[in-house]
Amino acid sequence: MKKDTLLSVKVTPKARAPGITGWHEHVLQVKVSAPPDKGKANEEVIALLSDYFHIPKSHIELLRGHTSPHKHFKLTGVTDTTLFPF
Repeated sequence: MKKDTLLSVKVTPKARAPGITGWHEHVLQVKVSAPPDKGKANEEVIALLSDYFHIPKSHIELLRGHTSPHKHFKLTGVTDTTLFPF
């Protein structure tokens, strides 16, 4: 059974070393090399999340924060236990 999960993300654009750096207070910390210009950083975040959670990019939807570093995504096919296995 597929389930949708909401994910809060804090994005740091124009980073030298892009990647997912961990969790801080239930918010996933993500660094991207792309600038926050014309959705480039958002596209890179979606690609990183896709690789990290092993789901297609089409299963990741940006709900809020299109122009903010604080973003909310909907992940289709990812359960809460996948995000927080502890």
